[in-house]
Amino acid sequence: MDVAGVGDRAVRVIMATTMAAPTRLQRCLVWPAGRHSASLIFLHGSGDSGQGLRSWIKQVLNQDLAFQHIKIIYPTAPPRPYTPMKGGISNVWFDRFKITNDCPEHLESIDAMCQVLTNLIEDEVKSGIMKNRILIGGFSMGGCMAMHLAYRNHQDVAGVFALSSFLNKSSAVYQDLQKNASVLPELFQCHGTADELVLHAWGEETNTMLQSLGVRTKFYSLPGVYHELSKAELEKLKAWILTKLPGETAGQ
Repeated sequence: MDVAGVGDRAVRVIMATTMAAPTRLQRCLVWPAGRHSASLIFLHGSGDSGQGLRSWIKQVLNQDLAFQHIKIIYPTAPPRPYTPMKGGISNVWFDRFKITNDCPEHLESIDAMCQVLTNLIEDEVKSGIMKNRILIGGFSMGGCMAMHLAYRNHQDVAGVFALSSFLNKSSAVYQDLQKNASVLPELFQCHGTADELVLHAWGEETNTMLQSLGVRTKFYSLPGVYHELSKAELEKLKAWILTKLPGETAGQ
C-alpha cells in the first residue's frame, strides 16, 4: 500500500478509531466446567487474535486449555499502525519503535491499552470475581503487556505469566517498581533458548531485573525452542496456574 493517498487516510481513520473512547475488546472465552470462581486473561502476540491464540494452544496440547473453575479470556488487540511493519496495520497491544530491548518504550500506546484492559478486569470483578482470583499473562508482546498491566496498575492480582517475552532496559515497569513498597504478584516465565525474534537473554535480563525489584519469579529455559509455544511450557504453566488459582476444594 502506498504511504500517501488512500493508504494514508486509512491509517488516520484507524488511529482515530483506536484512540476514541473506551474500546470494548473482542473476546474469545473458555468457560469452566464447574462453578466459575477465578479468571485468567491470556494476551496474544503481535498480529494474532484471541481466537488464534486459543486455536494455537489447542493444537499444541491436542485439547483446549481448560479448568474446572477458571474462566479463560482471550481478548483481541484492536488494529493499529505498527512501526516495525513500517506503519502497517496489525492487531498489536501497543506500538514499538523497534523490536529490541535497548530503545525507549512507546509509553503512550502502552498506557492507553492498560486502561482498556483495566475495563476487562473490572468486568470480571463486577461479575463477582475477586482481584486476587485473576491471573494476567501472555505470549511475546502479550506477556510484555501483562507485565505493564499488573506491575504498574494491578499489583493485587493473583499472578503474572510471560512466555517468550521481555521488557525494555529502561522500562516504566522498573521505574514504577523502584518506588513500590507493596507485595507483588509472582511472575512465571518461559523462554526458548533458540528464540531468534525475542532473544533468550532479553527474557533472562527481564527476570533478573524484576527479581532485584522484589518480584518473586519462576524462570524456565526451553532448550532448542524457537519463538513458539511448546507442550512442555504449557503443561508447566497449567500446573502453576492451579497453584495460584486453586479450586474451592483446594482451600480457596
